[in-house]
Amino acid sequence: MDALLLALLGCLLGEIGDKSQWLVLALAARYHRDGAVIAGIITAAVANAAISAMAGAWIGPMLGADARLLFLALAILFLGVGLLWRVARPDPLDGWRIGAFLTTALGLFILGFGDGPQFLILGIATRTGDPALAGIGGAIGTIVALVPVVLARDRLLAVLPLRAIRWTGGGVLIVTGAILSLSATGLL
Repeated sequence: MDALLLALLGCLLGEIGDKSQWLVLALAARYHRDGAVIAGIITAAVANAAISAMAGAWIGPMLGADARLLFLALAILFLGVGLLWRVARPDPLDGWRIGAFLTTALGLFILGFGDGPQFLILGIATRTGDPALAGIGGAIGTIVALVPVVLARDRLLAVLPLRAIRWTGGGVLIVTGAILSLSATGLL
């Protein structure tokens, strides 16, 4: 259950104000087909989370307990630093003529591949030994962060204090990752 909750909260935080939300906003405004865009979000989130969870299930048994903890600590640090980084708005995929669902699904899949939330799912799946729960939690967290943007459009992003959320979350994640790193290396 820890894997599910950690992945859900981490991915939700990692997507707030991130380039995925801006891409979803652009696609929702362009297509005006909320159902297709939401289906694309779900497809991309589940695919990215499944890849991360399967990779974590594969990598986890090869590592010792301290190495798995260090891997998770690095994933948390990576996500924390990513939250502090300035977000550049992604290409709105105007040239893609494959429809609302495929544009959303493929665009988000490519954009999220190797991103902080996906790496966090990998770290949690590696550390906890519950890759399915890490994948499910990560997918839910990503979906919960992106679907409201489709439904509320830019009203949601205008109301949320994005900078404060990202800076506070980044600081908390960096401190947490540092503590876990020190613990994994035996320095704490």
